[in-house]
Amino acid sequence: MKAVVCTKYGPPEVLQLKDIVKPSPKRNEVCIKIHASAVTASDLYIRGSRIPLRFMVPMRLALGITKPRKSVIGLVLAGEVESVGRDIQRFKAGDQVYGITGFGLGAYAQYKCMKETDSLHGCLSLMPTTISYEEATAAAYGGLLALQRIEEGQLQRGQHVVVYGASGTSGTMAVQIAKHYGAEVTGVCSTRNLEFVQSLGADKVIDYTIDDAAVQSIDRYDLMLDTAGQTKNSKVKERCRQSLSPTGKYVSIDDGKLLLQSRRLDTLRELIDAGHIKPVVDRTYPLDRIVEAHEFVEKGRKRGGVAISIEHSD
Repeated sequence: MKAVVCTKYGPPEVLQLKDIVKPSPKRNEVCIKIHASAVTASDLYIRGSRIPLRFMVPMRLALGITKPRKSVIGLVLAGEVESVGRDIQRFKAGDQVYGITGFGLGAYAQYKCMKETDSLHGCLSLMPTTISYEEATAAAYGGLLALQRIEEGQLQRGQHVVVYGASGTSGTMAVQIAKHYGAEVTGVCSTRNLEFVQSLGADKVIDYTIDDAAVQSIDRYDLMLDTAGQTKNSKVKERCRQSLSPTGKYVSIDDGKLLLQSRRLDTLRELIDAGHIKPVVDRTYPLDRIVEAHEFVEKGRKRGGVAISIEHSD
């Protein structure tokens, strides 16, 4: 099968398309014929070994000290169950599925074997029927992260919520989920994305490049969802944090690990198929242009997710 191999840490050029052996499922695994993957911020950290300092030691031990422990990286997949092991109960051949591979990685390939039970090596669920495989990858990564942080923030109907980094993979999902849950949502993004974020349902939008005078007009918030991450700062971000109510909460996508729970994938599927939210994909690249896709994501100007389309000759 075709797969993108990463045998050392470095720039996007370390990724190479090669032929490797197709995996076979164990008795407690399903073999997934992958139709789409994605390039996420996590993939960039893994490939370039640019892991935040506070996570450096445990992550390098898990992922590989001098080079990736698993040569095929990639965290997100959407595809079709090709075959199942004899102990599998949740899935059958032909099911369309989506999920996160966790420390198992391996999504930059035509096939991937995964357990049906949630673990640090992934979570898997039936994918929404109303979207494409490429859109499902944005839902699996951005949606899973946004939903977890919203639940951790204990969002209540009628609350005022500000989503900082509202145009990214997690931000676009957070805006829509928070709005569906009955919050008044303010999205913070760059100038070129203001209308786009408003089209997602945000009640108000703020340009994080605005001057100090305009910052003073920022509202009072019950919850701040930082979907840009704690390493990205601005005067507006600090002002939003200062504008939290006395009982308000600040929640960042960097606050602890992403919990790989299929129940949240199930919730996202229900919300998507009911038409309440829709994942956003900025661009789609074929597998043989994975280097170009990584270069684009590194520029930090994408809207929503960036998908990788994986073709099969059979």
